[in-house]
Amino acid sequence: MSALPGELIIYALLFIPLAGVLACCLPLSARAGLRTSAAVAVCESAIVTAAFLTRPLSHRIFALDNILFLDTLSLYHVALVTLVFLASSFYSLTFFKDGIERGTFTPQRARRFAMIWNGFFAALIGVLCANNLGLLWICLETTTLVSALLIMTDGQRASIEAMWKYLLLCSVGIAFAFVGTLLLSVAARNASFSPQESLLWTALYERAGLLDGRIMCAAFIFILVGFGTKAGLAPMHTWLPDAHSQAPTPVSAVFSGVMLSCALYCIMRYLPLCEAAMGMTGKAHAMLVVFGLFSILVAAVFIPAQKNIKRFLAYSSVEHIGIIALGLGLGGLGTFAALFHTFNHSVSKMLAFFSAGRLAHRFGTYDMTAIKGAVTTDPLWGSAFFTAVIALIGVAPFSIFMSEFQLVKASVDTARFAPLAVFLFGAIVVFVSALRHAIAVSFGSPLSPAKAREWSIRDAIIVAGCGCLMLACGLFVPRWYVAVLTNASNIVEGAGHLWDATGGNFR
Repeated sequence: MSALPGELIIYALLFIPLAGVLACCLPLSARAGLRTSAAVAVCESAIVTAAFLTRPLSHRIFALDNILFLDTLSLYHVALVTLVFLASSFYSLTFFKDGIERGTFTPQRARRFAMIWNGFFAALIGVLCANNLGLLWICLETTTLVSALLIMTDGQRASIEAMWKYLLLCSVGIAFAFVGTLLLSVAARNASFSPQESLLWTALYERAGLLDGRIMCAAFIFILVGFGTKAGLAPMHTWLPDAHSQAPTPVSAVFSGVMLSCALYCIMRYLPLCEAAMGMTGKAHAMLVVFGLFSILVAAVFIPAQKNIKRFLAYSSVEHIGIIALGLGLGGLGTFAALFHTFNHSVSKMLAFFSAGRLAHRFGTYDMTAIKGAVTTDPLWGSAFFTAVIALIGVAPFSIFMSEFQLVKASVDTARFAPLAVFLFGAIVVFVSALRHAIAVSFGSPLSPAKAREWSIRDAIIVAGCGCLMLACGLFVPRWYVAVLTNASNIVEGAGHLWDATGGNFR
């Protein structure tokens, strides 16, 4: 296959979701509006696949006078965002089906939802394609403004309250990130970078050692707190349980599956710059370890007491974002594990939210004390929920077990036994608590007899697809995927070849 022009790939990735926004301005039916989002995600998937097949991993592509670019790290996250939007768009057709039939989800509401949904998609792609760090900040702020409207889709008081809490806290976080961006610009100007280069990531990356270490240390603190708020790192996570519990289920899946990861992606871009400026002292990595471990412990405290099924999954996201931050903080194999865990968490959490949404609709409540015997009442989605939860808590042979095992190995290899002990303690508490919730929901005695719910072929494909991905990456990881992860990890580390990841189950 001949290589596609680099600029064409970037423009197509950005244009397709924007075209979806424009398409939703047409007088479409409710189902047609939702199908527009699915068509956008299918087209985006084709572009991402073509980009992987036609471009060498080590090759960067640029557009718009180097303001936009793609490398392996960004393309990996673009693929992940596209996968989650693809599955969530098709799931939306199932989720809103009853509302469409009852007439409560009108064509106007459907078009408005699809328009905002595709705008959110475009903003996330903009974050990942931005070479200019100022543009990256603008795109991430745009995701906050746009996604806030998705939380209040049903217009209920609780969802409006959750939207304002999300908007307020994330905007404060983004303000911190803005200060960090300004400090980076000051450090670049002091190091004689030209005004055109002072915020270009590629230019800064190549000469990061020239930046002032003290300014960059302060910049990273603001960046970590700012983007960490959007990522859901504790203690800046307080918006997350409310937003996840009140948003429509497809929106919750996208929030947890990729929006949090995109905020962490922004931190990944700053990590090598700050470490190089500070002389590779490991201060930035240490900050990530602290925030990561604290997030894991916060999740371990709150998960046992949860009654709402979506709040339970929201706190699970806090734990897994903490695990990814911990891996980034450990560096080396830990960075590889963090990027691998990003994919594993997105797929598992996507399936967990999908199944939680369908079970809540089936039982008429999100209260887990009232959702019992789900496997009997709704065999497809009940089994999917149990499978997703045991995958999320790291049961073998699912893929999260493998990425967490790599994180443990990274801790042992670098003799970081104190962080390892805290991680294992938190993981064990979450394991026991989450398993207790999953068993009660899936196999408990139903409070009232109920007829098994029918399911569609589309539902079965979504469940089977997510399940196969979780199993496949736990049992067998192909060499091309290892190459992608290794190349992306080396970008985050700001170094050359870090380790040999071709042994074990990697083929």
